Amino acid sequence: MSRIGKAPVAIPSGVTVTVEPGVIKVKGPKGELEQKFDTAIGVTVEENEVLFTRSSDQPDHRAKHGLYRSLCAGMVEGVTNGYKKELELVGVGFRAQAAGQQLTLALGYSHPIIIELPKEIKVAAESAKGSNPKVTLESHDKQLLGTVAAKIRSLRKPEPYKGKGVRFTDEYIRRKAGKSAAK
Repeated sequence: MSRIGKAPVAIPSGVTVTVEPGVIKVKGPKGELEQKFDTAIGVTVEENEVLFTRSSDQPDHRAKHGLYRSLCAGMVEGVTNGYKKELELVGVGFRAQAAGQQLTLALGYSHPIIIELPKEIKVAAESAKGSNPKVTLESHDKQLLGTVAAKIRSLRKPEPYKGKGVRFTDEYIRRKAGKSAAK
């Protein structure tokens, strides 16, 4: 058995989990999420726990057993507490402005980049004098939040020589030595 898959997912108070054929729906104070799943994985809700079982020991079923359990646990965590990602813009002249669901970034290109964010994501941009601008993304959907954060980071990935670019605040950038002057 999968060690991850056989662990039950605890359902906190205020959260409801409903299982329909092929779909898990989780509803809580922060929002509502749903996830399709393979019918080879059995999902049951007992008391305050969600249990996952698999029909056979095929490699595909074994892989999905832990996967769907982890996805469900992430959904339950998201609708109760939510998720947060912070991005830092490192570079001269890099700026960020948030207005509603629009994020406007100045990343050293000839034009500003305007990103229309999904309604499930809350965005905040802050710029303090003497520090790098920061963009904070919050959502109850972990998958969507990670996708949007990765898309923003891909607009100007951190480069290894000066470290300029868009990075996650907890990210470590491996630096390289530049050219050394010849005598």
